[in-house]
Amino acid sequence: MSDLFSQAQSAVEFIRSQTTTQPTLGIILGSGLGNFASQVENPIAIPYANIPNFPISTVSGHSGQLVLGTIAGVPVAVMQGRVHAYEGYSISQVSFPTRVLGLLGCKTLIVTNAAGGIRADIPQGSLVAISDHINLTGTNAALGPNEPRFALSPGSGERFFDMTTAYSPALRALAVAEAQRQGFTLTEGVYLAVLGPSFETPAEIRAFRILGADLVGMSTVHEVIVARHMGLQILGLSLVTNMAAGVTGEAIHHEEVMEIGRRVERQFTSLLTALIPQLGANS
Repeated sequence: MSDLFSQAQSAVEFIRSQTTTQPTLGIILGSGLGNFASQVENPIAIPYANIPNFPISTVSGHSGQLVLGTIAGVPVAVMQGRVHAYEGYSISQVSFPTRVLGLLGCKTLIVTNAAGGIRADIPQGSLVAISDHINLTGTNAALGPNEPRFALSPGSGERFFDMTTAYSPALRALAVAEAQRQGFTLTEGVYLAVLGPSFETPAEIRAFRILGADLVGMSTVHEVIVARHMGLQILGLSLVTNMAAGVTGEAIHHEEVMEIGRRVERQFTSLLTALIPQLGANS
């Protein structure tokens, strides 16, 4: 088997053979948010199954294709769905698409997800800008031999890399300001990641609250770890699709996650579409 860098390069070469788009901005769409890919102009959609070494989404709400084109003149690569470790994939496989986005030319990455709300003052249906994360998945995407060939900017690709500003304060400020212009408040919060696939217990949520978490989910952190290793700038956005276990006393269902995603789709699309030209200027 070839090394991880060579596998990623093979994926990149195949994608480049399918399109002339040279993306500078990558977007990963989480559960219930996949319809945003319809905003891509002159799109080329490539099923994950066709891309060498690419993992394939198995979860409802994750279409499983890479869409390349432009939004407001910015060349983008949009992942319409992601894979998770709870599907049986290794952490290396989970973070592999992020490696590919970086090698394709993306300098900025927008990661989105559906999340459970831990703070009662961030209600269901809220959009939240991720300010930081807590990784409680029990593993790390940078495990294994360090590969400096993934370095995309000075100081990146190191064995030990800084995560102090894993989520760019500058990009987050742009998002908060744009939301204000559109008439709503984009709250900032800390995202805590667990392995899944079971939803959390009320006791776990009480513990997470003590740790300083505002949101909980089963994705994102390993993509962010890999992106920071490569030197990408990151904006993280969570959609609170349900209140976490014990917050309201109600049971949690995946169907509810999807329904809230559809309900907030217009606000999410409006925010992201207006932000992309601003983020593109930073790429």
